[in-house]
Amino acid sequence: MRLEYGRENTVFLHLTLVPYIRTAGEQKTKPTQHSVGKLREIGIQPDILLCRCDRPLPEAIKRKVSLFCNVPLEDVFEELDVQKTIYEVPVALHEQGLDRAVLRKLNMEEREIDLSEWKKRLKHAVSPRYRVRIAVVGKYTALQDSYKSIFEALAHGGMAHNARVEIVRVDSEALERDESEVEKALADADGILVPGGFGRRGVEGKLAAIRYARENGIPFFGICFGMQLAAVEFARNVCGLEGASSTEIDPATPHPIISLLEEQRGVEDMGGTMRLGSYPCWLQRKTKVYRAYREEVVMERHRHRYEFNNAFRETFENNGMKFAGLSPDRKLVEIIELKNHRWFVAVQFHPEFKSQVLKPHPLFDDFVNESLKFHRAKRRERKRKNDE
Repeated sequence: MRLEYGRENTVFLHLTLVPYIRTAGEQKTKPTQHSVGKLREIGIQPDILLCRCDRPLPEAIKRKVSLFCNVPLEDVFEELDVQKTIYEVPVALHEQGLDRAVLRKLNMEEREIDLSEWKKRLKHAVSPRYRVRIAVVGKYTALQDSYKSIFEALAHGGMAHNARVEIVRVDSEALERDESEVEKALADADGILVPGGFGRRGVEGKLAAIRYARENGIPFFGICFGMQLAAVEFARNVCGLEGASSTEIDPATPHPIISLLEEQRGVEDMGGTMRLGSYPCWLQRKTKVYRAYREEVVMERHRHRYEFNNAFRETFENNGMKFAGLSPDRKLVEIIELKNHRWFVAVQFHPEFKSQVLKPHPLFDDFVNESLKFHRAKRRERKRKNDE
């Protein structure tokens, strides 16, 4: 890469570990020296070293790293473990001058960066004024890193409203095994989110959670498979279509609310039926999602195989469901929302992939905001009852 683009157009930053060995009572630079040596073997000489550590690096350690790794001392940076949130890292590295070092290496003009908005969001993350509880109902909730993008997108929405989003992980299979668990798990939730997934396992538990959100007026957000199950729940319990399902779950369902498109059927290569990547979505005016986006056409990322069956559109609309987002040719359903509900929105795409700290995805922003409003409404109602 350096030969192809030139030294003035490339910078190699190497993130490495400087562990503290408790028995020796000191930090060790050997892992860093070893990893830099391995990089040299494949023709890469780091320009900047980011030394991951759990305590500050003494000047002597930095000098040792600089000497044995052939990196100037001013280009050896300490990346100390942060205390509260990963979003502290950019501020810490800026204060050490990492951004200026990169610009210097690239012979670019140094500009003063304005981190005031980032620091404001960081303050909201570390010391929020409000709290809101969001129940995430899925079958992988026991795994720490599952739904990571969704949790971060919720955090982004929370920071925008000076609120900490407390995630309540709800195992959808537990809701299947015992119906009484639905009330216990979701009664204190200010919002309910059902994320994407595949397969039959845990489906009935997710459907129970969706029904609970719909019937109790709790803000609900369905994503990908969560959107498909929201449609199935609505078909069964509002439209009266007994046995309604997705052909992914029940190929013999009498009411295939979710199914493969006609042109997808018979394709043996599973990858050939997958709808992948970024696609445009047309938004219907006077809907919750249009008010959130403030745009008529948006681009969103997809990863799914099954689609809403258009044969049921009229039935759904007659029972209070809005098709708020469609493909530009109006053939594919992208977003559904309920007319007579505080905030019941489900999308076929993955909005979490486009969310950022300074630019939360509009739907996550709106979902967290509505959940906060619901939380305050519950609190006012409790206060009113206590005062009577």
